[in-house]
Amino acid sequence: MRTSALLATGLTLAALSATAGCGLFGEDQPADLQVYSARHYGSEEVFKQFTKETGITVDFLGGDNSELLERIKAEGEDSPADVYMTVDAGNLWNAADQGLLQPIDSPTLDKAVPQQYRDSQDRWFGLVLRARTVLYNPDNVKESDLDPQDTYAGLADPKWKGRICMRDTSEAYTVSLVASLIDLYGRDKALDIVKGWVANDVDVMANDVLLIDAVDAGTCDVALVNHYYLARELEERPDLDVKLYWASQEGAGTHVNISGAGVVKTSDNKEQAQELIEWLATKGQDDMIAGNHEFPVNPSVQPDEVARSFGTFKPMPIDAEAYGALNAEAVDLLAEAGYK
Repeated sequence: MRTSALLATGLTLAALSATAGCGLFGEDQPADLQVYSARHYGSEEVFKQFTKETGITVDFLGGDNSELLERIKAEGEDSPADVYMTVDAGNLWNAADQGLLQPIDSPTLDKAVPQQYRDSQDRWFGLVLRARTVLYNPDNVKESDLDPQDTYAGLADPKWKGRICMRDTSEAYTVSLVASLIDLYGRDKALDIVKGWVANDVDVMANDVLLIDAVDAGTCDVALVNHYYLARELEERPDLDVKLYWASQEGAGTHVNISGAGVVKTSDNKEQAQELIEWLATKGQDDMIAGNHEFPVNPSVQPDEVARSFGTFKPMPIDAEAYGALNAEAVDLLAEAGYK
């Protein structure tokens, strides 16, 4: 069984190497920095701009978060990774908890990244924010129909039976939202909420664009989506028959999550790796949000025009440890509730 496990790990890493490499520079021109990135939103253009401004070249390997973490662990002291970048605060917490990231002493990052969006031991730093909130069809739903205190819990009300759509659990979005509900309400109430969604015949879909299309068509009256998916769709289809509602503004606030990065503990280029993260949190913030409409973590940087059009909102505080530590419990809870 040990041999089989090692073989399986080797095959996984080999597949990752063959399919996920995204180098910016040829083999005859080795890069200064190696980034392992589970973020797939225009990273290549961001790294090119960093190189243009600093002269530091970047190579990056894209892949699934869990695969990249396993690769770093399997490579050990010989890992070429300098920076680990991912989506979801729980993933960042998990990498730090496994001892894969090292603390950064950086006055620049202390100023640029608010405390609630970085690790308490400065092993990782958030770079951009996304909000998972309510989208509704104004032909079928009035804003006053939505619960301003506990909007996510309010979707368990029987009045929404046959009217709601949500995302599957293939990405971290649904799992992290449920983890935040467990942290906020406790497991029993969170389970009741998810059971309420299921009892309302929630239509579970494979991606947020399908959710937006369903609300626009009136197939669903209400859905939970990441705000930037809507922003991207509105750029191409400004006549969509949908409206955004900031959830729980009279309560805990709208669920938010982050993309962020940290310096890999075994990096041989720690100073340049830190410089990249500092740049991403300062001069590179506009490049990070360009084209994807996420919110910058740096309070001195304005969101882009489309994101600004959604208005300001109160975010739910991010508890990265809860998102990470409660991840498995959230998965179990979803299964127990019958969420497919």
